Amino acid sequence: MLQLNINDETSRLRAVVLGTAVSCGPTPKPEEAYDPKSLEHILAGTYPVEVDMVKEMEAFAAVFEKYGVQVFRPTVLQDTNQIFSRDIAFVIGDTFIKANILPDREDEFLALGPVLKLIDPAKVVYPPEEVHVEGGDVMPWNDYIFVGIYTGENYSNIITARTNKEAVAFLAELFPMKTVKTFELRKSINARENALHLDCCFQPVGRDKAILHKNGFLNESEYKWLVDYFGAENIFEITSDEMYNMYSNVFSISPKVVVSEKNFTRLNKWLRENGFIVEEIPYAEISKQEGLLRCSTLPLVRE
Repeated sequence: MLQLNINDETSRLRAVVLGTAVSCGPTPKPEEAYDPKSLEHILAGTYPVEVDMVKEMEAFAAVFEKYGVQVFRPTVLQDTNQIFSRDIAFVIGDTFIKANILPDREDEFLALGPVLKLIDPAKVVYPPEEVHVEGGDVMPWNDYIFVGIYTGENYSNIITARTNKEAVAFLAELFPMKTVKTFELRKSINARENALHLDCCFQPVGRDKAILHKNGFLNESEYKWLVDYFGAENIFEITSDEMYNMYSNVFSISPKVVVSEKNFTRLNKWLRENGFIVEEIPYAEISKQEGLLRCSTLPLVRE
């Protein structure tokens, strides 16, 4: 059995689900796009192709192998995009929580069957229907659970709004020992303005540092809370272009090791200057779907 254990974003990783790009299907039609960045590339004829995305994901898998991380992959579904495993479930403490995702992605959760068999069924939680939550919006951070939300009255009309206030109450009840801290995200049909998930504009690295993009937050006071919490000197502030390119969506294997996209020159330089080992891989094709390294992973065990 797997002893699930996830209490932060950066402790030494021991087991993870990495999505798959195999049989991810043809380029979607414009009306099938889940997010503005994918739509942009569909219309421009630059949407990524399977062979390139498989290659990128294999480079990610090779880094996990290098660090002795146990890697699970979902069962491959025919013509289904299964890259972003973070969207479909997440772990907090020793509890595996199914994300209430867009209804037509339900099969992706079922494809985690081989992993679920290794988890105590009593530790698998299925939120009620009114709770909308995706793993990209949920970040366990020691005594906190950071949650990206959208509470505008037009929530149900906005496809990029993925986590609602019902999810906040649900998580607070499930984890009474932790403080659920929410951040209202900026939603837009303009890909350069849209924070699809919390990890599109914020992510901790190491023990006390963070990558942050001010304009991803609707309320400046919530952005400032993070600056105060981590300390201005410990923050790497990214530009709107860098947010668009998913700079904050890197992935930590340990407090010292960060997997990053090889083109993130400015960020990678800062990470190295701050004592991190940066494992650079190509992931620019996958990023065209408004998701990157954190989105592709579902961590199961950290030390």
